[in-house]
Amino acid sequence: MEVRVKDRGGAVDAAVARRPRGRPKILNDDDRRAEIVSEARATFYELGYGGTTMDLVAARCRISKQTLYRLFPGKTDLFMAIIAEHRASMLALPRPPGEDLPLDEALEHIFMIDMDEEQEREREAFIHLAISESQQYPEVATLVHTYGAKQSQNMLADWLSLQQQRGLIEIADLASAARMLMTMIFGAMISKPGHPHDWPDRETRLRHLRQCIAIFVAGVQPRKVCQPGPGIQKK
Repeated sequence: MEVRVKDRGGAVDAAVARRPRGRPKILNDDDRRAEIVSEARATFYELGYGGTTMDLVAARCRISKQTLYRLFPGKTDLFMAIIAEHRASMLALPRPPGEDLPLDEALEHIFMIDMDEEQEREREAFIHLAISESQQYPEVATLVHTYGAKQSQNMLADWLSLQQQRGLIEIADLASAARMLMTMIFGAMISKPGHPHDWPDRETRLRHLRQCIAIFVAGVQPRKVCQPGPGIQKK
């Protein structure tokens, strides 16, 4: 099912009414949180951050406001949960313990460069929402930076640090390298709002992404220490 930010001028009452009537399901807190986040995400896409209220989310989930506020004390907490869920669609980190893939293959898995089209649409829908809402609401910009981009960058830097400890790469500034890699990959992977067809086809983009990864991997290979030749003494 295609995910997109819908026209925010639709009737809220009609949106609430689309939920079927009947006895609500009995869910534990974890399942309930997941259901709330899913419904809230759809509401943010439809109505934006400003048009979404906790009362509306509770109504759409067919739960009491008391239950909603117990699990998510405010709208920012709800948006943070959506960011955390989205972060997992951007970087597949942390990696499984003991994984021993070549560096280029590991990075392809981490950035999920060959995810299917539906997953891509879901990922881009949130990114476009975050960009547009950050321009209007400073708290959204802060949340997206702090709990989205910054945490993703830190997680990638931690992974690069492990590869450096294993002797597979050599990087002077891990945080800078993580930021550079994310800019290079996501800059090519995510279409700009209003420009959905930056690439002639998915295969062309995939080749470009693999070339980006290959260039990065080549640039962080450990430098070999030249050994002195016969008759040459070390100083």
